[in-house]
Amino acid sequence: MTVGTRRLLWLAVAAAATLTVAACGSQQSATQQAKTPPGVTAKQITLGATQPLSGSASAYSSLGKGANAYYQYVNAQGGVNGRQIKYDVLDDVYTPSVTPTKARELVEQDKVLAAVGNVGTPTNLAVRDYYNQQKVPQLFVNTGADTWGADYNKYPWTLGWQPTYVTEGKIYAHNILQNEPNDKIGVLYQNDDYGQDYLHGLQQGLGSKANSMIVS
Repeated sequence: MTVGTRRLLWLAVAAAATLTVAACGSQQSATQQAKTPPGVTAKQITLGATQPLSGSASAYSSLGKGANAYYQYVNAQGGVNGRQIKYDVLDDVYTPSVTPTKARELVEQDKVLAAVGNVGTPTNLAVRDYYNQQKVPQLFVNTGADTWGADYNKYPWTLGWQPTYVTEGKIYAHNILQNEPNDKIGVLYQNDDYGQDYLHGLQQGLGSKANSMIVS
């Protein structure tokens, strides 16, 4: 099983698990049902995400396709307490200036229960304040930046799920030291939190050899 496949599986399973809680309204009283959150009706649960469906990062659109395939499987089995899952994925082109508009569309027009599986570090950071102000769960963000979960008191509605990029960078460094300890390393990284976290992890993992091994 590839890393990409594992990520798709974990995202789909984890997201589906949250729906059971959301759908408990089927067994509630009329008074309790009146308090059902946005995105949940007697027949449907609406989730959403912002992902790069076009542009240079469009390969990550497979994350949404994989999650939706699992939701369709759940729907074919009768849904969640009889409710069908609808998954609205909007294209933010992996552009932080575009993501807030798409997030507002999900929350204010589509009335989603939660944003599940948004892709990207800078794009998720661009809307974290908004989701928390609106008290709309920003769940299982597809980014390994170490900021997710670091300030849970300020951002209780935001949840990461995957190993941090710093951790991944350390793992790569460990492998390099084991197999090619005398080689030089050229590093090309994205100049934002995403790329810098990877670089820091690689440097930390290489330890005292970082300065001599990393040439750029």
